Amino acid sequence: MSTEDPGLLLLSRNVGYALSARGLMLVTAESCTGGWVGQVMTMVPGSSEWYERGFVTYTYVSKVEMLGVSQATLEAHGAVSEPTAREMAIGALERSRGQVSLSITGLAGPGGGSAAKPVGTVCFGWSFLDGRNFTETRCFDGDRDAVRRQSVIHSLNRLLDHLLA
Repeated sequence: MSTEDPGLLLLSRNVGYALSARGLMLVTAESCTGGWVGQVMTMVPGSSEWYERGFVTYTYVSKVEMLGVSQATLEAHGAVSEPTAREMAIGALERSRGQVSLSITGLAGPGGGSAAKPVGTVCFGWSFLDGRNFTETRCFDGDRDAVRRQSVIHSLNRLLDHLLA
């Protein structure tokens, strides 16, 4: 990702303004995007006013240890699932000083997909300290970088939707 990407910079500014206007701090829990959302959010000068921290939890073990995702959830549904995305988002809030979180877990490729969960399948979670929780699954086209980029954009657009609702 280039820090010269005007579309991502504008999106991160808009999310930052929405968070700031509501007095909220964002925390992220990322797997397949490897911290890309955190990078995008911190491209904006002054982002420490509304970006609290990010967790990069690429493995099952890290999801359990860092975010408190249940081993039973991982065994029953796998890492790429809405139940896991939900627990990642909730765990990020519980282990931070943020009031809103987003999580991303998916199959960016090029391998690892199946008929049930093809490459490009990405699960998202958004959690608010007031108890609201949202999850969603999307399937994106393209190579690994394209899937990851689309995941970053989608997660922030949907966060903005939830903030403005």
